[in-house]
Amino acid sequence: MPVRTVVDRGPKGKKAVAFALEWPGWSRGAKTPELALELLESYRARYRLVAVAAGMGDEFDAAGALQVVEDRVGTSSTDFWGISFSPSSHESEPLDEAELERKMGLLRACWHVFDAVAARVSPEMRKGPRGGGRDRDQIVRHTLRVESEDFAKRVGLRMAQESALTPEALRRYREAYVAAMRTYNSGEGKRMRSWNLPFLIRHSAFHTMDHAWEMEDKDLTGR
Repeated sequence: MPVRTVVDRGPKGKKAVAFALEWPGWSRGAKTPELALELLESYRARYRLVAVAAGMGDEFDAAGALQVVEDRVGTSSTDFWGISFSPSSHESEPLDEAELERKMGLLRACWHVFDAVAARVSPEMRKGPRGGGRDRDQIVRHTLRVESEDFAKRVGLRMAQESALTPEALRRYREAYVAAMRTYNSGEGKRMRSWNLPFLIRHSAFHTMDHAWEMEDKDLTGR
């Protein structure tokens, strides 16, 4: 089966994003749609670690070529950040139980890969323009805080500032986030306006993996 892929173009045509619908976290942005698709394909082997961690390695290995099923104009964030920042027409809620569990399983796998990368890379990161030269702990702190203090609010989970930064607190937060997603999918709680649950899962996975790959690319250990 081909990998169903969506292309987001910035309204001003400055940047574009390509992402795989069935594989949350497999998303890349570039200056043009063609380059975004090329970059997405080049990350297939790197994303495979997520699929394996989720117990879906064989399914991922059997996936075929990228197939663009939607080419659309995204939000201004696409032009500015080179990210997808709204649901596609293929992402709607509620999700059926099997699809919800599959997507959340891949999100958990993204967290697992992120934690493993953070544990093995150098504390000091190679300096460069991205992220203002942040080191490992600053990247980890940013990633965890944005998800727990911003994204989680979309499904009614409100976390105190910096309350998910210790290992045990992070474990409890992630379990609460997954539980809040299930509750939201069942119809409880206030509905999101411009976001929906499939996009929230995809965006959480993307943000996690984007910074995991950033740490790998800036690692000074040479591994």
